[in-house]
Amino acid sequence: MRRVLLITLLLASGLAYAELPETDWLELMPKSDQKALEAMPEIDHNSPEAQGTFDSKGGLKQSKGLPAVMYSAKTVPAMNGKDIRIGGYPVPLETDAKGRSTLFFLVPYPGACIHVPPPPPNQLVLVRYPKGLKLNDIYTPLWVIGTLKVEKVSNDMADAAYALDASKVRVVVEADL
Repeated sequence: MRRVLLITLLLASGLAYAELPETDWLELMPKSDQKALEAMPEIDHNSPEAQGTFDSKGGLKQSKGLPAVMYSAKTVPAMNGKDIRIGGYPVPLETDAKGRSTLFFLVPYPGACIHVPPPPPNQLVLVRYPKGLKLNDIYTPLWVIGTLKVEKVSNDMADAAYALDASKVRVVVEADL
């Protein structure tokens, strides 16, 4: 009996430390946005922003004239308050005195801060991570674990429809793939 209890406790403690299943970025979009995205025409990258000239403040702000889904801030209410693990790439916003990123946007593909057009607001997540993470490269993929909130965030860099209070942030390693 004692052995069964010990094995049960070991298994339970192992499950407590197991990471959450991955949340796909598409889970942050309503089905109507997913369908609109699938039907979207090819995007022209010959804009002033693509050439490095920005006619409005902020590098992730949307250009005019894109299909409506590219501006969508529609959210999935069921995601509010949900503990998730999502993979993405950082766009640093604030660092602490030790140079660790404590506030950043998480985006679904690398280089979203320099490519045009940026993801729609419902594909940008503002991550708050007071512990901070040393970021050497914005092309380094991260796992972010924490509680997701439906929260409209707007700053000079971008607009986001979600925010996440991170309990853990770590670099994706080869063993994860």
